[in-house]
Amino acid sequence: MENRADNAGTDVTFYRNPLTDTVHADTPTGAPEQLLALLDSLGFERRALPAAEPVCVWHEAPAHLDEDAKKQLATSAVPWLHKAGYVVHNGDDVWDAATYTDAATAMHGHGAPAPPTAVAAVPATGRPAGARRR
Repeated sequence: MENRADNAGTDVTFYRNPLTDTVHADTPTGAPEQLLALLDSLGFERRALPAAEPVCVWHEAPAHLDEDAKKQLATSAVPWLHKAGYVVHNGDDVWDAATYTDAATAMHGHGAPAPPTAVAAVPATGRPAGARRR
């Protein structure tokens, strides 16, 4: 099974599955649990093929969301992932500049909602232990 994060050398690669409205968040093979848990807390659903060797893990935007909501979910996750020190790539088909601006402003602005638990535990500088950059 192809892993776009491995191929691109990123920590997370967001893309729309061809011919569907499924939005995927691929992470590298052997991604740290901290990264996987962060994607869980940002609203993505974890999927795995345990029979594969090594275990293949990815995340998807919830199926009940419409196309625009899936795109907004992927885009709004980027500031939180960057804050945690991860390298992220969003395909053009799942990028919304206005959503990114709103999410980044909310994260840095006064009265911003509390960050997901997984982000709050990450040091403000440096990459989380176990996170990889290629």
